[in-house]
Amino acid sequence: MRIPRRLRHGEEATLVEHLDELRQRLIFSLLALVATTTVAFVFHARLVRWLEAPLPPERRHLLTLAPAEPFLTSFKISVMAGVGLALPILLWQLWSFLAPAFEEHSQRVVAVFVLFATVLLVSGVAFGYFLVLPQALHFLTNYDSHLYSIQIRARDYFSFALLVIAGVGVIFELPVFVLALVRLNVLSTATLRRNRRLGYFLVFVVAVLLPGVDPFTTTLEGLPLVFLYEGTIWLAVLMERRWAEREVAAVEPS
Repeated sequence: MRIPRRLRHGEEATLVEHLDELRQRLIFSLLALVATTTVAFVFHARLVRWLEAPLPPERRHLLTLAPAEPFLTSFKISVMAGVGLALPILLWQLWSFLAPAFEEHSQRVVAVFVLFATVLLVSGVAFGYFLVLPQALHFLTNYDSHLYSIQIRARDYFSFALLVIAGVGVIFELPVFVLALVRLNVLSTATLRRNRRLGYFLVFVVAVLLPGVDPFTTTLEGLPLVFLYEGTIWLAVLMERRWAEREVAAVEPS
């Protein structure tokens, strides 16, 4: 299937042409998702081992309790991995459909924000996988081990692991969200600095709502949010000054 052509800013198109473009982009995105999920399923054994790695060595004997559970669990992991692999393509198709509504300068700004968001997402996933998940699992799977025969069901474990990794990856997008609000003049850096305590409270509320019901996992998820929030404030201060200087320069006569 041919990749849909991206319209230029200001290029006129009929409603039928827009709908046809949307249909083509949806089909292209679906085909990309099917392809990435298929590739992930071919290598699902490696994905399973990769997700098992954060478990303590003595807890890596996962259980399945239904005839179809091994296949369904592996398929679910493959779908999640397929979505992750196809995400750049899906976002690219979405942006290609919306980009003609923005001026060229705005498109470059959005591209920078997307790159920044991608770096933060990858950092969040790495932080969740290498730090949060192993520490949380060590605490949870050894808690009251003298009282229980601790056995872990594969389906439940992989759901928990994927939610923690994805959740930490999403919360690392906090700087992008705050910077966007500052850029739209919904928030100001003065407001952010003046309401630090409220911001920290909201940060920990978000951490409580994330996967992981125990205090240990919640704390591990909340601490990076605090540092991200504080760093975002100072980054917003810098960017707000730059945006203000550009606006002043734009209105001054040459």
